[in-house]
Amino acid sequence: MSARGAWRTQLWRALALLVMCAVSLQLYFVLRIALMVVIDPQSTTFQRSEAWRLLHERGRITWSQQWVDDARLSHQLKRAVIASEDASFSEHSGVEWDAIEKAWDKNQRNQTRAERRASAPGKPPARPPKVVGGSTISQQLAKNLFLSGERTLPRKAQELLLTMALEVLLSKQRILEIYLNSVEWGEGLFGAQAAARHYFRTDAQRLDAYSAARLAVMLPAPKRFEKNPGSPYVLGRAATIVARMPAVELP
Repeated sequence: MSARGAWRTQLWRALALLVMCAVSLQLYFVLRIALMVVIDPQSTTFQRSEAWRLLHERGRITWSQQWVDDARLSHQLKRAVIASEDASFSEHSGVEWDAIEKAWDKNQRNQTRAERRASAPGKPPARPPKVVGGSTISQQLAKNLFLSGERTLPRKAQELLLTMALEVLLSKQRILEIYLNSVEWGEGLFGAQAAARHYFRTDAQRLDAYSAARLAVMLPAPKRFEKNPGSPYVLGRAATIVARMPAVELP
């Protein structure tokens, strides 16, 4: 065999190995999701990264989380989170393509404005443009369960594949149950039960509409909102969510 032929053979072997590794990784993810039909996940990739960060920065881990089954999660909280985060949760198949397109367009406009300001003489440096997301609850859960927080096209593609697997293998009710038990509500504070106890001294099952709405408001930026959970913005936004909640269809 010529040197060129040997090189091509090695290239094809490397590509085949790469494909096998990619397929094996997807099968691993699918198996883990399938197990979630009957087994509650003990932790998420995001939670483990947060634990490592807290240990590195503070030398200790402050943590609060307690799993509660779907029946012990307030219907008011479910309605509030859906109204705030993903109004079409019960109807879509995991991805809202229109929302992703709108978020992409807005991010591009924000980036263009930031670049123009940076190039303008005599103006102070602009803050980095705020990145707007278009993720559904299913996408957020896929990201938190398995992925890092980086914003790259390969990671987004993986997120979409995981979202589809979640939607195929789990019911909407189960997806929402896992999401509410694992999502962050403050530094080292995860899940609805821990959040209800921390902010309102009650159980997740007993949250009323307004308390549930206040928790829902915090989800996009829990570390920021936990510093002042009774701020005028949180209270005003919560009132808006309460008004939307009766129209929410629970899975």
